[in-house]
Amino acid sequence: MKNDYEKSELRVSTAKAYYILIICSLLYMVNYMDRQVLSVTVEPIKQEFGLSDSQIGIIFTMFFMGMAFFAFPSAYLVDRWSRRKAISVMAFLWSAFTFATGLARNFLSLFIPRFLVGVGEAGFTSGGTPLIAAAFPRRSRSKAMGVFNLAIPIGAALGMLLGGILSKNFGWRAPFFIFCIPGIVLGILVLFCKDYKTVEHLDEFGQRQGFVETALSLFRIPSLRWLYLGCAMQNTLAYSLLAWGPAFIMRAQGVKEDKAGMIVSLVAFMAIFGAIIGGFVADMWQRKSRKGRMFAAAFGIGAATFFYIPALLLDFQGLGLAVGIVFGIFLVASNPAIYAISQDVVPPALKGVSWGMNVVCMYVLGGAWGPLVVGAISDFFGGGTFGLKVGLLSSAISGVLGMLFFLMGSRCYPADLDKVKDLMVEPE
Repeated sequence: MKNDYEKSELRVSTAKAYYILIICSLLYMVNYMDRQVLSVTVEPIKQEFGLSDSQIGIIFTMFFMGMAFFAFPSAYLVDRWSRRKAISVMAFLWSAFTFATGLARNFLSLFIPRFLVGVGEAGFTSGGTPLIAAAFPRRSRSKAMGVFNLAIPIGAALGMLLGGILSKNFGWRAPFFIFCIPGIVLGILVLFCKDYKTVEHLDEFGQRQGFVETALSLFRIPSLRWLYLGCAMQNTLAYSLLAWGPAFIMRAQGVKEDKAGMIVSLVAFMAIFGAIIGGFVADMWQRKSRKGRMFAAAFGIGAATFFYIPALLLDFQGLGLAVGIVFGIFLVASNPAIYAISQDVVPPALKGVSWGMNVVCMYVLGGAWGPLVVGAISDFFGGGTFGLKVGLLSSAISGVLGMLFFLMGSRCYPADLDKVKDLMVEPE
């Protein structure tokens, strides 16, 4: 096993590879806790500040736009500076602004720190994704990304479960004050991760490529164009529900934030199986077909969309909750393949910016707008349970589009793999 991991691009021992994976995964979990805690505190915040669904939607959207605006610049810095140092700085930033969110006294003082939390989180996956990919052999890359993606459902679930309990018992500000602590601790521990040498990205004439040319070079890779579009649609569906799910359940079932957080967190916790299974399936499918990872991503989002609609129609109660759990499993099952593809088709100098551009596209082209559109549709139909249900149902369209985009990407993925098959990173 040790020799196998020393054949990875980073050429580290098994223990060091798993240290990287564990620390980055825990940071990703805290990342999602800090972003999801707002969703479970929406109703008490609305009541205290007198906000509409549209205003809440704007806050969610600008959080994601904060990530989108700074994702590529952060990724560009990551690739040209240090992955572990950049991750550490970002963990401190988003933790500080999570604390500041709890100090809000009106719409503006809530809006600004949430936007800045997004700025702090913007480049994290651009540093964590290539670091993990380099630490593990290519043949098991999707499985490593599956473990990394366990952090998404676990973090989202803990953010809503613990956030709901803390909000009900100590007020909605309490979870923001408490959730900032683990990010600071992990921001220190990540500095002990093994990193790889920074590589200059040169054009065909041997000249260093600048910021704009680096960005454009990513869109010259056909697989990445389709990957970015598909991921944007997947995140439109995901973030629409993550933003509004607890509020919808509170309205539909007449429960408080702790119960709503518990229900949505159950869906998120069960989605852990999607991250695990998705990683194994993507690697296995890739060994059988050179289009396998793209097919795995398409199947995951397609199946998730199929179960999303009945879960909403049944208000996530009884059978609806069971269907909602299946939806969450399939939705997260796409992620390991998506993360692996972003690293599979680029040279070492573009590994960080490859994911950074994906973050930009996933929010600018879809994910950031989902919560705002859902909130606006809800207000248009009179708000309440019915209006919010109509808004959430409309996001199912993005799931269908995401499946189609991944299928289109499968046509060019094998050729793009061949172009970089002999390019490897070098350890520090």
